[in-house]
Amino acid sequence: MSRKAPVNENPTEIDISEVLRRIPHRYPFLLVDRAEEYKPSESIVGIKCVTFNEPFFAGHFPEYPVMPGVLIVEALAQTGAIMMSKSMDVDITNMVIYFMSIDGVRFRSPVRPGDVLHMHVEVTKVRGDIFKFQGKAKVNGKVCAEAEFAAMKADVSK
Repeated sequence: MSRKAPVNENPTEIDISEVLRRIPHRYPFLLVDRAEEYKPSESIVGIKCVTFNEPFFAGHFPEYPVMPGVLIVEALAQTGAIMMSKSMDVDITNMVIYFMSIDGVRFRSPVRPGDVLHMHVEVTKVRGDIFKFQGKAKVNGKVCAEAEFAAMKADVSK
């Protein structure tokens, strides 16, 4: 009996199997569980189900666990990378998507265990292999963090 992942029939949804094919990140640094509302080279919504078992909660902070802001920003960047990878049909064995810059970061409210983080990422500009984005991380519709950032596709052999 073969165990194959089910084929996703909805082209706007990206399950964990496809996330793993689209970006090279793995535990403990993979910060997107799935994505939805994918529009090629336009926008995407990444989803991270935050659990108490996340390795960073042991030290941030033991008495009041809060997801580090830099990891929320990284989750936004990974969401943008998934959109770029799918839009450009990137083969991650030969290519990688690098985080290039970040501006205007604002943290609005903490993300805690049990929260479902929605990373809304929109493309603001595309120039060749470089994408610029605006991202907002939300829990229950409330903005937790926002940032403008850029990423580029590059050959891994360079």
